[in-house]
Amino acid sequence: MRVKRGVTSRAKHRKLFKLVKGYRGRRKNTVKLGKAAMMKAGVHAYTDRRKKKRDFRSLWIVRVNAALRPHGVLYSRFIRQMEEKDVRLNRKVLSELAMHHPAAFDAVVKAVMN
Repeated sequence: MRVKRGVTSRAKHRKLFKLVKGYRGRRKNTVKLGKAAMMKAGVHAYTDRRKKKRDFRSLWIVRVNAALRPHGVLYSRFIRQMEEKDVRLNRKVLSELAMHHPAAFDAVVKAVMN
């Protein structure tokens, strides 16, 4: 007895179309193109989850550097001084302090640079 797979194929196609909904052109309504688009989107999603961590770190560095400029301090020297004085604040916390609590950030800068 042969196995008919129409139901299974249709279910797989429906699942695919649900994933590619909103894509442009034939990628949203053609199985072959939709599958390729979905695979490529998955690759980008995977790499960008890792890239996001790099992007945020560079954003925090830019923010800390911008907050240090009015004090006449270079970012690289500030980080080195923090390591020498054993001040354990990461870049994320420093950028949050610089943005939302400038007085606290100023106190950290004075403590590190003196």
